[in-house]
Amino acid sequence: MNYEQDHKDIRQGVTRLCADFPGEYWRECDRERNYPTQFVTALTEAGYLGALIPEEFGGAGLPISAAAAILEEVHRSGGNAGACHAQMYTMGTVLRHGSKAQKQKYLPAIADGSLRLQAFGVTEPTSGTDTTALRTTAKLEDGHYIVNGQKIWTSRAEHSDLMLLLCRTTPRDQVTKKTDGLSVLLVDMRQALGESLTIRPIRTMMNHATTEVFFDNMKVPAQNLIGEQDKGFRYILSGMNAERILISAECIGDAKWFIEKASSYASERTVFGRPIGQNQGVQFPIARAYAQMRAAEQVLKEAIRLFEAGGNPGEEANLAKLLSADASWAAGEACLQAHGGFGFAEEFDIERKYRECRLFQVAPISTNLVLSYVAEHVLGMPRSY
Repeated sequence: MNYEQDHKDIRQGVTRLCADFPGEYWRECDRERNYPTQFVTALTEAGYLGALIPEEFGGAGLPISAAAAILEEVHRSGGNAGACHAQMYTMGTVLRHGSKAQKQKYLPAIADGSLRLQAFGVTEPTSGTDTTALRTTAKLEDGHYIVNGQKIWTSRAEHSDLMLLLCRTTPRDQVTKKTDGLSVLLVDMRQALGESLTIRPIRTMMNHATTEVFFDNMKVPAQNLIGEQDKGFRYILSGMNAERILISAECIGDAKWFIEKASSYASERTVFGRPIGQNQGVQFPIARAYAQMRAAEQVLKEAIRLFEAGGNPGEEANLAKLLSADASWAAGEACLQAHGGFGFAEEFDIERKYRECRLFQVAPISTNLVLSYVAEHVLGMPRSY
């Protein structure tokens, strides 16, 4: 598969759509901490957010390479898909593990945009990345799960109708494996908001619409259980490769935006009677960032190839995420440095994109955890956590 040329029509279509949302649109959203509703609506109406939903449920039924192309082009065009990208991979949990009735009820509405599934409740303040130590509980009583607990870094909760929620249904001291006893619930937040569900925004260094969420005896119908009770951890894991692949594509898009911006500016900006790009001290960081981006892109291609062949590309997906995040950060550094003081000026969009791409070193999985995965599962070294 030629990833760069594949889905050419989709890439061109996304680029045209993004042209209606230039830098000034994203700057205003960032400045006011507004959710980019118009952009998300346009992306939904064009069918891009339903790319991975099968045609029988109203989606486009496209492979993950198409979704990666969509997200890459959003970021390459100067935008940020963080406001909506989760819908592509959280939907997969329902698609792979949901009942026939759940798929028929929710997937068509998600595909046409009448329902938003953007929120993913996993991380907690006390457990962080140690998912098996989460404390949010769900007890089955009279046909409903009664949910109590708290989640943090639950992005887009204020702008989503549905949430995929991972909670403990069997106490940790009553299971053989610590990964057992966790279940996934599909929560309709509209019914609980303001009563048993409280959402508190968290202001961060970039406009990511993230929150902490509190559950106080929240009722969730038993039929909203995804798959089997106590088997939810594996359902969450099954979507991790897709998540890493799609986020890697965003990083590649960011890197390309930075590199194109830096190369153009360095070729035009004249100081001491010559373009600054003529100086190797300016050239080399940009060229090296390009090399990093291309190398990361090749690993991403392999992860996509294996995923679409039905494989389990844990190594490749994790490496793609690691290398792509590094490439976008290196490109951001080179771009900002090449622009000098102008790199810090809001109107150039560089400082905004610079803040945004820094997130990928931490989320959706920390760089250190990727390295731990590679050390243990690829190199056979002792487990570190």
